[in-house]
This record gives sequence, C-alpha cells and structure tokens, in this order.
Amino acid sequence: MVFLKSVRPAAAAIALITAGLPKDLDIKNSTSIQSVAKTIAAGTMAYYPGDKDKFVDLAPPYYWWECGAMFGAMLDYSHYVGDHSYDQVISTALSAQTGPDFDYMLPTHFGQEGNDDQAFWGFAVMTAAERNFPQPNPAIPSWLQMSENIFNSLAGRWNDTACGGGLLWQIFASNPNGLDYKNSVSNGGLFQIAARLARATGNQTYAAWANKVWDWTTGVGMMDAKYNVLDGASSRENCSKINPVSFSYSQGIYLYGAAVMANVTGDKVWVERTEGLVEAAKSFFSPFPNATNIMYEHACEQVYRCNTDMRSFKGYLSRFMFASTLYVPSIIPTVFGLLGASAQGAAKACTGGNDGTTCGQRWYYGGFDGMVGLGEEMCALETIQGLLVADAAPPFKGDEIKTVRTFSS
Repeated sequence: MVFLKSVRPAAAAIALITAGLPKDLDIKNSTSIQSVAKTIAAGTMAYYPGDKDKFVDLAPPYYWWECGAMFGAMLDYSHYVGDHSYDQVISTALSAQTGPDFDYMLPTHFGQEGNDDQAFWGFAVMTAAERNFPQPNPAIPSWLQMSENIFNSLAGRWNDTACGGGLLWQIFASNPNGLDYKNSVSNGGLFQIAARLARATGNQTYAAWANKVWDWTTGVGMMDAKYNVLDGASSRENCSKINPVSFSYSQGIYLYGAAVMANVTGDKVWVERTEGLVEAAKSFFSPFPNATNIMYEHACEQVYRCNTDMRSFKGYLSRFMFASTLYVPSIIPTVFGLLGASAQGAAKACTGGNDGTTCGQRWYYGGFDGMVGLGEEMCALETIQGLLVADAAPPFKGDEIKTVRTFSS
C-alpha cells in the first residue's frame, strides 16, 4: 500500500485555521482546503437540530438514512480537517440510533427503513470503528461490534427466492414500494461493509461474503461488463430486465468495496476491478466541453429532476473515490484529476446567500444556481475535504482498533 506524502500543517497550526470563503479555495493549499471545509461543514450542520446531548431527526423532506449519511460526511470532516468540534454531536447521534439489538434496526423508523438505509448508517459506524472514534457510552457495544451486527442483519435477509440471491430494496411489508425490487445500492452496501469488516477483523467469512455479493451483482447484470453499476431489477421477473439508470453513489459504493478487497486479498483482479469502476465513474463527469472533469448527476441534474435524495448522491461518490486511493495507488492521478476540478466547481457553486457561502447544486454552472439544501452542502463538503485524504491516518485494522474509546480516554 502506498500513501501520499502528508502536507498537513502542524497540530498547533490547525487550531488557528478559521472559516474561509469557498470562492477563495486553493486546491493546492491544505490550509485553504481546511478553511473552506470548515465553512461548508457549518452549513451542513445548520440542517441538524440536535446537539451533543440529544439526537433529533432531520426535519422533512430529509429521511432518516440521509442523517446517517450526513454523519458519515462529518466523520470525514473530523478526520481530514482535524477539527473535532462536532465529535460529541456525531458520537451522540450514532449511539442514539443503534436500536434494541445494536444493529441500527430502529423500530421508530421501520416504516421507512430499507436495506440501503441501514447500510448508510453502517458506513458511518464502520468508519467510526476504523478510526477509533470516541463513544459517549462505554456500556454499549463497540463501533466494530455494531458494524458486525449490521452486517449480520443485512446478510440475514439475503433472498434466494428469485434472481438467484440478492437483497431486496425494502424490508417491511408496511413499506411495499420496493419489496419486489432488488437494487444495487442495498447489495453494494452489504458488499462494502463485508469487505471493510474482512480488512478490520481478518475474518475470511466477510471476504467470502464480499465475493458472493460481487459475483451475484455481476452475474445478474446489475453491473455490466464495463463496470457501470445499474439501478436494479424486479424479482417478479427474476431480475431478467435490469433498470439501466445509474447513479453516482451506487458506483462509489462498489468502488470502495473493490478497493478494500484489493488490500485484503492482494489479488490484482481486485485492482483491475477498482480501476474499471473508476473508469466507468467518468460518466458522471464533464457534462459539457467547457466543464471538463466537473461532476454531475447525469440521471437528473441537467433536467432539474433530482429529488431530495438524489441531490446528495455526488458526495458519496467523492467520499468513496478519495478513500479508494489509499488502497489502489494506480487510480490516484485519475481521482485527483476528476475531483480536483470538481472541488473547484463546487467552491464556485458555494457562493450564495447573504454571506456568500451557501452551496448550490450544479457545479458546471460557474456560480451559485439558487438550488439549496442539505444535499448540496454535503456534496461540496465531501468533494473539498477529501482532497486531504492522504494527510490523515489510514483506517485502522486488527489490534489497532480499540474495543471502546471514550472522550476521556
């Protein structure tokens, strides 16, 4: 494994970093990146009504899953930027959503919780484990144990009644929209969590599951021969007709799982798969000749049809592309070429509002486009702060992962 040389300022200097205007972003200067990320992190957290002592759900139109995704972005902010001012808020929120079995199956959200929703909280909890993130309550299971619980919950719903396997989108009959649909995001979530647990624990059962989900996904045609991840298929038709629409976050979820598997196995086939997924991800960049390497959500963004969920998708592709560079160095030039230009585009889009820091949606617009929301803030935050990925410690594994670390330890 190769890590880029760190250019992070000394710890004492980090404390002096102040919030900066996105329009002033210099992607070659780590202090500038940290400064702008601090501003956009504040914009992101402005949507969260809770605090360090109490979790509160996001207000509509934001669903529970996006709250988990938001705290995943904030975990990255803490780690990459080195600003720990939100750590207790993050830890309190993650701990409050564990559910009675500590697997993030929360009865109060059963009406809207699907397999993909649980997986997004799982990404955040797995990240907390890999970084020895503090927990507010040492009496509950560790982040790693809860990640394993999430995996067991997801894997326990593997469905062989149609399509030769796979996870359905939804879980409960009370939410029938998606009970006959097997989608790439749910299965990609299981794949990625399995791969990360294989690395974190050394347990080959998780690696076997990662291979199983990958083989099913490609075998059923939910990932094509060019590594484009497609949306899903109906189990009523035995997954014979794949819905060809593709979204950026699906691509990113499988990409990071493949990169982790490259690290776990040392097998060049996983390196090739990672490289293939990055190459296919280029479809989410360069919407116009004068917007080279600018990310966009091609299923909806140019026609103004992105719903609330979709408006956050680009951020997850950025998150997982950056993270993948730690395990497969061959993709570093491509990833930073794409995301460096996208970060500059995002910064130009984050120039709205009275203070000139509110983020818009379309980064190829050349400025603020008036479309605002949590998704817009998260996408810009992940794409800008991720430029610091090589400056931070890589994810822990094995004995490096502590059972429980509290804020006082």
